[in-house]
Amino acid sequence: MTLIAMAISVAFFYSATTVFFTEGVDFFWELATLIDVMLLGHWVEAKSIMGASRALEELVKIIPTTAYLIKNGEIIDVSVSELKINDVTLVRLGEKIPSNGVVIEGSSYVNEAFLTGESKPISKTVDDMVIGGAINSEGILHVKITKTGEENYLAQVIDLVRKAQMSRSRTQDLANRAAALLLYEALIAGIITYTTCMFLFLNISASQ
Repeated sequence: MTLIAMAISVAFFYSATTVFFTEGVDFFWELATLIDVMLLGHWVEAKSIMGASRALEELVKIIPTTAYLIKNGEIIDVSVSELKINDVTLVRLGEKIPSNGVVIEGSSYVNEAFLTGESKPISKTVDDMVIGGAINSEGILHVKITKTGEENYLAQVIDLVRKAQMSRSRTQDLANRAAALLLYEALIAGIITYTTCMFLFLNISASQ
């Protein structure tokens, strides 16, 4: 951005000088084109970041917030964050499985399309593993919790998406290094060109 800022500043002030003070060719058209290209690049970047952020928000929405805990023969409505390993929960028809676990009673078809991409509901019976956030499509399930919090499958997916969004690829790092090298080369070339032109101008003026 330093090189772009220098290019825009030099083009603008030089063009303004040719308009108000001295004769010369202005670069307003080139300046406007450069600004448009930079704005387009920033818009594309912002759009991609917003798309990833929306995808992350949709993943967060899948996480259930409440669960029905079976304790001492009673069904208690608790927060998913309060669940512990080996807790037994009740999952009714149309409800989301609160966390990763294993079916200990009942049978049903579970919809995991939002989690694994599987288009058809998967049959789940006793001793089958289930994923937190999946939807119980039929029947009633008793699920014994095996993972909670950050160990949950969906929580790990969200964490991976967040890390991928914040990390930089090798291509991006290479582009940043190339941009820095281009800045130094442009500055050195500009200084050499300016110094040479001024030296030749002074020599020609002295000879005349």
